[in-house]
Amino acid sequence: MKYVIRALSIANTVLWIITILFSTTSIYSALKLLPPLGFGFGDPGVSASADVFTLSLPFYIDNGGFYDISDLNVTTGISSHNGTLISNSTTLIPLVSRGGRVERAHNISISMDDMVSKGLISLLFQDSSFDIGVYVGLKYARAIPLQLSTNMTMPWGAPLANLTIGEISFVPINFTHFQIVAPISFENHSFFTLEGTLRLELVDVGAGETNISVPPMNQCITQVKVVVRIGAGIPTEARIYFETSAFTFGPIPVVIPHG
Repeated sequence: MKYVIRALSIANTVLWIITILFSTTSIYSALKLLPPLGFGFGDPGVSASADVFTLSLPFYIDNGGFYDISDLNVTTGISSHNGTLISNSTTLIPLVSRGGRVERAHNISISMDDMVSKGLISLLFQDSSFDIGVYVGLKYARAIPLQLSTNMTMPWGAPLANLTIGEISFVPINFTHFQIVAPISFENHSFFTLEGTLRLELVDVGAGETNISVPPMNQCITQVKVVVRIGAGIPTEARIYFETSAFTFGPIPVVIPHG
């Protein structure tokens, strides 16, 4: 019995030593994951195509500890300034071995259709900001859950800021037709180039279009010419349509000013 008790005592001591060593090395290793040495984000990149804006957020995790990292989860949620959820995205990495380093890009997509369906059309015409919530979760040594969450703000520049239709003019063509010239201007405050067509529909009169190519942070000043028959009347209302590589949107109702 004395030997059994002694053996149990030794086993208990060894177990405590292992537990203390595991706890100590785990805490030490986990501390090495703290930003910016063990985990961090790079400079974001942005793109736009097929009615979807994509924010690409590069990140890295450098596992300089003694144990593997598993079930790494990077989740973001983007909301408008009034709290409306616009998009959420998740990137999963099953395993980061000890001594390993992983670099990935976390892509956040913002659908134009979602913005319209959620009543956020004003973001096309007014500068604003997005609230981004970031959550990072993982398991260390396949047993210890670690979590980190933070919030950040991203400015949003309206692609059609200060959209204006100016005073129209009338140019005679012949005895049966004349041309209406409508000046249109707006400012592209976004991060992408607006390239495509701008179509103007004069209600009950006619329509015309023009090509546009507006780099970020530039103003567009253009004219749309509409050929109409004499006697068609003077238009008082118009609708504007945009079809670009970044998005398609319309109609935008406007009132035509007359001198």
